[in-house]
Amino acid sequence: MSGMDKAKNAAEAAKGKAKEGAGKALDNEQMRAEGKVDQAKGDLKQAGEKLKDAVR
Repeated sequence: MSGMDKAKNAAEAAKGKAKEGAGKALDNEQMRAEGKVDQAKGDLKQAGEKLKDAVR
């Protein structure tokens, strides 16, 4: 299950990166901010998965 979680987290971070890029291209500050939040969530979850793996 951990591999599936890592993939979901990476996808969330990638989605955030794309959203941030779209916001930048459209000059939409709210979309850029949402993209940064999505990236941070994905990265934080990814760090949690790495910590779980390190403990095992």
